[in-house]
Amino acid sequence: MEDERSLEKIMLMAKIVSFFLLLMHCYWHCYLMFDRFGLTFEFINRFLLNLQNSTGLFNSPFLTKTICLGFLSIGLLGTRGKKDCKITINQILTRLSIGLGLFFGAGFLLPLLALFNAVALDIIYLILIIAGFLLILQGGTWLSRLLKTNLKDDVFNTENESFMQETRTLHNPAEDIPTVHLPTKFYYKGQWHEGMINVVNPHRATIVLGTPGSGKSFAIIDEYIKQLIEQGNCMYVYDYKFPALSMIAYNHYRLFPHGYKNSGNGIQPKVYFINFDDPRRSHRCNPLNPSFLKDITDANESAHIILMNLNRSWIKKQGDFFVESPKILLAAIIWYLKIYQDGKYCTLPHAIELLNKKYEELFIILSTYPELENYMAPFKEALEGGAMEQLQGQIASAKIPMARIISKELYWVLSGDDFTLDINNPDEPKIFCLGNNPKRETIYGVANGLFNFRIVQIINEKGKQPCGVIVDELPTMYFDKIDRLIGTARSNKIAVCLGFQDYSQLEKDYGREDMNVIVNTTGNVFAGQVLGDSAEKLSKRFGKILQERQSVSINKQDTSTSISTQMDSLIPSGKIANLRQGTFVGSVAEDFGVEMTQNIFHAKILVDIKKRKEQEKQYQKIPIIKNFTNPKTGKDEMKKIIEANYYQIKNDVTQIVADELQRIADDPKLAHLLPKQDE
Repeated sequence: MEDERSLEKIMLMAKIVSFFLLLMHCYWHCYLMFDRFGLTFEFINRFLLNLQNSTGLFNSPFLTKTICLGFLSIGLLGTRGKKDCKITINQILTRLSIGLGLFFGAGFLLPLLALFNAVALDIIYLILIIAGFLLILQGGTWLSRLLKTNLKDDVFNTENESFMQETRTLHNPAEDIPTVHLPTKFYYKGQWHEGMINVVNPHRATIVLGTPGSGKSFAIIDEYIKQLIEQGNCMYVYDYKFPALSMIAYNHYRLFPHGYKNSGNGIQPKVYFINFDDPRRSHRCNPLNPSFLKDITDANESAHIILMNLNRSWIKKQGDFFVESPKILLAAIIWYLKIYQDGKYCTLPHAIELLNKKYEELFIILSTYPELENYMAPFKEALEGGAMEQLQGQIASAKIPMARIISKELYWVLSGDDFTLDINNPDEPKIFCLGNNPKRETIYGVANGLFNFRIVQIINEKGKQPCGVIVDELPTMYFDKIDRLIGTARSNKIAVCLGFQDYSQLEKDYGREDMNVIVNTTGNVFAGQVLGDSAEKLSKRFGKILQERQSVSINKQDTSTSISTQMDSLIPSGKIANLRQGTFVGSVAEDFGVEMTQNIFHAKILVDIKKRKEQEKQYQKIPIIKNFTNPKTGKDEMKKIIEANYYQIKNDVTQIVADELQRIADDPKLAHLLPKQDE
């Protein structure tokens, strides 16, 4: 307390000295004016002359003013004014700059004072120098009243929530692990910095979420496809809005095929497409190829995938009677087609047609095979017990949804075998693009889900070539056992990238448990603008940071300011909910041998639009795979050929039923199963 009082006395003395020097300066340089008005005093004259002779203080007006201003500055350092949030730094700087200009600029009148004995010039000089001094005094006093941090300067708390991010370009030293680089721009400590998001191990799975238009496909998923292809990875792309992603995958491989020279066996991959809308630009592939069905459990899983994609509400009702019954019936049909004539007719179109045959005949045929006896027992008992309504309900649960996907184009694509689904086979690497259409999502979703399930089942093995699995708009297709793929992808060199809009969309189509597994097992997260619960969960994932808080209390007598620190969200949910297009938050996983200074990011991802447009100028359309033109007539016979295939499948199934019923009738041990003919 005594030290504070002593300091206050020193500051007061400095101000008094400053005022005294100002008065002496004015008296010395405007002496003639003071003398004319009779305001000169002999003792003051002698004092100033002695001071001048001993110190030379008044040799230069600038010297006197500088010393005066120096003492004033010392006096202002200890000023304790009442804090005022209305005072701004601009107001203070304005007064200080004007005051200094007047205080030192008035010196241009001194030569005139020496030449002209004009009282008016003396008065003007005094007014200017005193006004300048008072403005400097006011500005200095206001400095003590200024709040150290103006609360209105950072209303969104941007400074507290900004943080240093990774600026280096990092690579994974492992040759078989690709690295995805995304250049960024981020804000930290009042300025913008150039950064880099380094996904040093995409094999630890990636999720990309954001509302429509947030830029998740343009800024991230497109780059994933390009950079994985450039580094020699095989590729499976689920293209919900075909051919958006397929065009990128096809053309980027066409422009940058060199990445495959040092990968796998150095064999260049082939590009395949499944496109139900345009059979000309589609290969044919049978996801129920009998070679995929090792035992009846594979048939059961295939039936599960088909029905879950047909009716998403069944995902949450697994185990219910009317969910399990059609699944068992469809599994039995698939396995029957597998074992009938060595799987010659084992395709999804044949399974659909067989399911739509008379159930009395279907049950008899299936029940004659020992492998299907247990599967068909509940249906057979219901038939024999006269429970017709229950039986019809069971069959209708499978028939009605399956009828929705009957399409001639779909039958054509799924009844051929132009390629195999082992896309990461080192001896036959592939880039496979699976197309969908938002307008026909229900029809194509079943086949796409089956393709997806079969591909993941085949590629998720050791000893294969590194592979990328890109699934945009994940909820539009039921991705069975996705948690197992994410859990084992790293050891099997599979880079999984899943895109969707937000967690609620995923929960709606997959259920809360599956959603939590997907979200909690992925190592790399990118999030654009998301709202509600999704933003809250992401904010918690990014953790908290020590932030500075300031509170100000102002009353008539005093202003008190207190500064404290507390742990608060690094990226609050409100900020995530208002991210601009192209701006993302997230975190990337580290890998052995690669250390990051910061793996969390909040930045705008920079896309070289000029470079992208130059590449797109070289893009070509998806090539025509099948030419339906008759070489003799030159006419397009696509419709005729596809319809012929459609009716051939129907005829195949009709013939199968007829042959099987004849076989049963000719077998004395089985003939009793057939209903007796009315005489």
